Amino acid sequence: MKVLVILGHPRPGSFSESLAEAYISGAESTGAEVTYLRLYDLTFHLHVTDKKMRAQLSEPDIEYARQCITEADHLVFVYPTWWATMPALLKGFLDRVLLPGFAFEEKDRNTDWIQLLQGKTAQLITTMDTPLFVYRILYRAPGTNAMRQGTLGYCGIRPVRFLGFSPVSYTTLARRKKWIEQTRKQGEKLDKEIITPLEKSWYRLKPWLKAIRLQFYPMTWIAYAVGGYGAAHLGFGFNPWIFWIGYLFLFFLEVAVVFYNDYHDYESDKINKNYSPFTGGSRVLVDQDLSGKDLKTGSRRALILAGVFAFIILLIHRIDWAIFSVMSILSIISLGYTNPPLRLSYRTLGEIDVGLTHSIGVMLCGFLFQGGPIGDIFPWMVSIPLFLAIVPAIILAGIPDYRADLVHRKKTIVVRFGKRTGLFIALIFILLSILVTLFWCQLPEIGDLYHVAVFFILPHGLLLTYMILRLILRPIIPARIDLLMALSLLYIFWFGLFPLLHIT
Repeated sequence: MKVLVILGHPRPGSFSESLAEAYISGAESTGAEVTYLRLYDLTFHLHVTDKKMRAQLSEPDIEYARQCITEADHLVFVYPTWWATMPALLKGFLDRVLLPGFAFEEKDRNTDWIQLLQGKTAQLITTMDTPLFVYRILYRAPGTNAMRQGTLGYCGIRPVRFLGFSPVSYTTLARRKKWIEQTRKQGEKLDKEIITPLEKSWYRLKPWLKAIRLQFYPMTWIAYAVGGYGAAHLGFGFNPWIFWIGYLFLFFLEVAVVFYNDYHDYESDKINKNYSPFTGGSRVLVDQDLSGKDLKTGSRRALILAGVFAFIILLIHRIDWAIFSVMSILSIISLGYTNPPLRLSYRTLGEIDVGLTHSIGVMLCGFLFQGGPIGDIFPWMVSIPLFLAIVPAIILAGIPDYRADLVHRKKTIVVRFGKRTGLFIALIFILLSILVTLFWCQLPEIGDLYHVAVFFILPHGLLLTYMILRLILRPIIPARIDLLMALSLLYIFWFGLFPLLHIT
């Protein structure tokens, strides 16, 4: 292992220097190759004086420091904590060394970046006079957080360990010797894995969680639950085991769909500059968190798991053909969103596809799995206003993606008809969802489900109407509509949440 120890104390002969040397002694005893940088020995201008950081001349010592960081596997920063953070010398060093192009790379959007120092780990060793519990609890560890998250973490260095000693100015010589020994033992730990098995598992899992896009699953669950509990509400019974086995079928089917979507939309996602948590895919391929092969493998495995749980449901119901038909149709049109040969999202049918699968599709599954008959009006009627609320959110998602979809001939409603017409179509669906809800309130069979919901749906729908009309009347429709997107997704919840609360 190659270790770089950076001493950030501005004065020679400090206690921090004794700690740094102790750590080096412990690290070298494990066979680690250690490079030692004492910042007070280096010659460099402390401040970034050029408006463009890359343009400022890098002194030889700065170039050498970058070379040392590049070669190191593990970085160790030893410094005193002054005014709850690092000394000016260390701060200036980091300002000068960790430049864009070396430590990170800026993207076209200033809210995103590429971490260029991934694969490295770090250790912070610091002294302070503030009691550690005060520093951590009352002050919330500002210096540590700045290094761990705002600086090293920003560049991709993880994990960043912390070792602090306090109070340094009011301690005994015996206590200082104990701290030095503790630091030496910290260096000796390099003969073990720095990253724990739990952290390794989390780092492997994190890209997959990003790819799954968990933020969109609550709506599926609510619609499915309305169907399941709706069957119980109507007297058909409720089996919690069947409920969760059925949901696992839907969950893994949706996982397979979003993985395939990312795989097939890679080229358009790559040039999409207006992505957000709501649009533009998970970006695991664009950010190289996962490979195309990973996603294809993950999709197949998710489909196998979905198939297993579907088979269990069919066995429980003794191969009920209504259930088999609904699951089959749902699977085909869900996977056909971007998968050939259907590629519905490329044929101006993607918005309707998502609306149908996430309303009547999952609601019917919940209803049928609990023994409800396919001819009962309950799931069909309750899913109509939900469908009408989902479609405008999917249409609006096409506005940020417009340029990328247009280039790659993905004929969403917005691409085929234009942004302004797309907004008008979304507006029509919102108004229809309001009108249908008001009408449904008068029906004796399901009216009770919406008597409270209407007090949320009506003002929320009118707010969306106002915002969309403002956009339509603008001479230029903006590429980013994050607030409108968030509100349109929240709008969907009222159509599932209040019926669910009523029947449970």
